[in-house]
Amino acid sequence: MASPVSTPDSPHSPATKNRRFASWLLIAFVIAAVDQITKQWIEHQFVYAERLSVLPFFDLTLLYNPGAAFSFLAHEQGWQRWLFSAIALAAIVLILRLIRRHPDQKLFCCSLAFILGGAVGNVLDRFAHGHVIDFLLFYWQDWYFPAFNVADVAITCGAILLILDELIRWRKNRRTSS
Repeated sequence: MASPVSTPDSPHSPATKNRRFASWLLIAFVIAAVDQITKQWIEHQFVYAERLSVLPFFDLTLLYNPGAAFSFLAHEQGWQRWLFSAIALAAIVLILRLIRRHPDQKLFCCSLAFILGGAVGNVLDRFAHGHVIDFLLFYWQDWYFPAFNVADVAITCGAILLILDELIRWRKNRRTSS
């Protein structure tokens, strides 16, 4: 079987793949930038633990999370900063390799770009501050969802898109094998 022709403008040319790779990186960069800008704005507008009620179930606040999701290991002595930073850096390298290898898989790469942008946003916080800045707080009466940030939203959306991509791929493979 002959391989696809690779002219400079073909979808399989290195130049086209590089442009697609760069577009995924741009999405990740925008997410990380929005995350950092919103965190800086919150830090300049609020003192620690101050809250501003926006809706009856949503507040803006300034909280610091030295742990992982849902404040996992937040009360440890500081070693978790380096553990979570190392995990995030490893994830960033893996995601970059996956996007570089599969730049034409739109949903897959979009999901990875969201996760990449969120991971970069939170790892920047860990390196700069030793903790992640959280500021979105949802609650209902006495129940509170742990505060989070734009990076966390991007990571969550990316994970959902990644699951959706896998389900679509699974269904497609199931139909073709039947």
